[in-house]
Amino acid sequence: MSVVAVSISADHVFSKTNKSSITLIAGLGVEGDCHAGLTVQHRSRLKIKPPPPNLRQVHLIQSELFGQVQDKMNHEDGSVLPGQLGENITTLGIDLLGLSEGTLLRFVAGEDDVGSDDVAAIRIMGLRNPCPQIEKFRKGLQEQCIVRDDERKIVARKAGVMGVAEAAGVVKPGMRILVERPESFKPLGCV
Repeated sequence: MSVVAVSISADHVFSKTNKSSITLIAGLGVEGDCHAGLTVQHRSRLKIKPPPPNLRQVHLIQSELFGQVQDKMNHEDGSVLPGQLGENITTLGIDLLGLSEGTLLRFVAGEDDVGSDDVAAIRIMGLRNPCPQIEKFRKGLQEQCIVRDDERKIVARKAGVMGVAEAAGVVKPGMRILVERPESFKPLGCV
């Protein structure tokens, strides 16, 4: 389980720019990213009064989704690259969608960091709802991030997870991800 890419955007644009590293600020999110803050920063939710707590400080997507999407869309515009869906952290080898609410992800560079509380950490809060911006980015992509039943009702979402920065620190591609599950499992809902 590792980090493939890290990305930020200071502006409210859909895709984020890949960086060599990002810095988590505990309780706020990714330093320099437009979604950092104590209260919600996503444009669609800025009108809510009073502003709710920001449970969407950090967006993570499993890189395995990119291959699934490309296979299903089956055309040259089907490829998706890290950062293009607005995520801050692109992962490999971890079933983000199967995690429990409250799961803690710790990002470690080497064996010396394993077991240390002095590393960047994100607490998973819920699923990202595949929004219409995904469809604007690439026609047909939003539907690839949704699972529907026979009656066309949404039964699962695959556009990644949202979390809050639990502990400050740097996150870089190649870092290992350690998963600390809560005592009891609580399925992820949309946040």
